[in-house]
Amino acid sequence: MTLLQQMITIGLCVVGTMSTRFLPFLIFRENRKTPDFVQYLGKFLPSAVFGMLVVYCLRDVSLLQGNHGLFEFLSILATGALHLWKRQMLLSIAGGTICYMILLQFFA
Repeated sequence: MTLLQQMITIGLCVVGTMSTRFLPFLIFRENRKTPDFVQYLGKFLPSAVFGMLVVYCLRDVSLLQGNHGLFEFLSILATGALHLWKRQMLLSIAGGTICYMILLQFFA
Protein backbone atom coordinates (compact mmCIF):
# COMPACT_ATOMS: atom_id res chain seq x y z
CA MET A 1 0.00 0.00 0.00
CA THR A 2 1.18 3.46 -0.76
CA LEU A 3 1.22 6.15 1.89
CA LEU A 4 -1.86 7.79 0.35
CA GLN A 5 -3.78 4.49 0.42
CA GLN A 6 -2.81 3.95 4.05
CA MET A 7 -3.99 7.46 4.99
CA ILE A 8 -7.30 6.94 3.15
CA THR A 9 -7.81 3.56 4.87
CA ILE A 10 -7.10 4.99 8.32
CA GLY A 11 -9.35 7.98 7.60
CA LEU A 12 -12.24 5.72 6.55
CA CYS A 13 -11.78 3.59 9.67
CA VAL A 14 -11.89 6.71 11.83
CA VAL A 15 -15.02 8.02 10.08
CA GLY A 16 -16.74 4.62 10.37
CA THR A 17 -15.87 4.24 14.04
CA MET A 18 -16.79 7.78 15.03
CA SER A 19 -20.08 7.71 13.11
CA THR A 20 -21.17 4.55 14.95
CA ARG A 21 -20.31 6.26 18.24
CA PHE A 22 -22.05 9.58 17.56
CA LEU A 23 -25.02 8.48 15.43
CA PRO A 24 -27.11 7.07 18.32
CA PHE A 25 -26.80 10.38 20.19
CA LEU A 26 -27.96 12.27 17.12
CA ILE A 27 -30.87 9.91 16.37
CA PHE A 28 -32.10 9.39 19.96
CA ARG A 29 -32.15 12.81 21.56
CA GLU A 30 -32.69 13.23 25.32
CA ASN A 31 -36.02 14.99 24.92
CA ARG A 32 -37.55 12.18 22.80
CA LYS A 33 -38.69 8.76 23.98
CA THR A 34 -36.53 5.86 22.84
CA PRO A 35 -38.52 3.56 20.52
CA ASP A 36 -39.86 0.38 22.08
CA PHE A 37 -37.97 -1.77 19.57
CA VAL A 38 -34.63 -0.25 20.61
CA GLN A 39 -35.49 -0.76 24.29
CA TYR A 40 -36.39 -4.39 23.51
CA LEU A 41 -33.04 -4.90 21.77
CA GLY A 42 -31.22 -3.32 24.70
CA LYS A 43 -32.92 -5.71 27.09
CA PHE A 44 -32.61 -9.02 25.21
CA LEU A 45 -29.68 -8.68 22.81
CA PRO A 46 -26.92 -9.14 25.43
CA SER A 47 -28.37 -12.51 26.46
CA ALA A 48 -28.68 -13.57 22.83
CA VAL A 49 -25.06 -12.63 22.17
CA PHE A 50 -24.01 -14.55 25.28
CA GLY A 51 -25.88 -17.63 24.03
CA MET A 52 -24.31 -17.32 20.60
CA LEU A 53 -20.89 -17.08 22.23
CA VAL A 54 -21.52 -20.34 24.12
CA VAL A 55 -22.58 -22.14 20.93
CA TYR A 56 -19.57 -20.76 19.06
CA CYS A 57 -17.15 -21.84 21.79
CA LEU A 58 -18.55 -25.37 21.99
CA ARG A 59 -18.76 -26.04 18.25
CA ASP A 60 -15.55 -28.11 18.09
CA VAL A 61 -15.79 -29.91 21.44
CA SER A 62 -15.56 -33.67 21.04
CA LEU A 63 -16.93 -35.80 23.85
CA LEU A 64 -15.22 -38.90 22.43
CA GLN A 65 -11.57 -37.78 22.48
CA GLY A 66 -9.10 -35.69 24.44
CA ASN A 67 -10.34 -34.40 27.76
CA HIS A 68 -13.98 -35.12 26.70
CA GLY A 69 -15.04 -31.48 27.08
CA LEU A 70 -14.19 -31.39 30.79
CA PHE A 71 -12.36 -28.05 30.64
CA GLU A 72 -15.21 -26.49 28.68
CA PHE A 73 -17.81 -27.86 31.09
CA LEU A 74 -15.91 -26.57 34.15
CA SER A 75 -15.46 -23.17 32.51
CA ILE A 76 -19.18 -22.96 31.72
CA LEU A 77 -19.94 -23.78 35.36
CA ALA A 78 -17.51 -21.07 36.50
CA THR A 79 -19.09 -18.57 34.09
CA GLY A 80 -22.60 -19.43 35.30
CA ALA A 81 -21.58 -19.22 38.96
CA LEU A 82 -19.90 -15.84 38.41
CA HIS A 83 -22.96 -14.54 36.61
CA LEU A 84 -25.36 -15.72 39.31
CA TRP A 85 -23.10 -14.19 41.96
CA LYS A 86 -22.29 -10.77 40.45
CA ARG A 87 -24.78 -10.35 37.54
CA GLN A 88 -22.06 -8.70 35.42
CA MET A 89 -21.85 -10.17 31.93
CA LEU A 90 -18.35 -8.86 31.17
CA LEU A 91 -17.03 -10.27 34.44
CA SER A 92 -18.72 -13.60 33.73
CA ILE A 93 -17.23 -13.87 30.24
CA ALA A 94 -13.77 -12.82 31.42
CA GLY A 95 -13.89 -15.19 34.41
CA GLY A 96 -14.95 -18.15 32.26
CA THR A 97 -12.25 -17.37 29.72
CA ILE A 98 -9.58 -17.10 32.41
CA CYS A 99 -10.77 -20.35 33.99
CA TYR A 100 -10.58 -22.13 30.63
CA MET A 101 -7.11 -20.76 29.87
CA ILE A 102 -5.79 -21.81 33.29
CA LEU A 103 -7.22 -25.31 32.88
CA LEU A 104 -5.83 -25.57 29.36
CA GLN A 105 -2.35 -24.32 30.25
CA PHE A 106 -1.80 -26.24 33.48
CA PHE A 107 -3.78 -29.45 33.06
CA ALA A 108 -3.76 -30.27 29.33
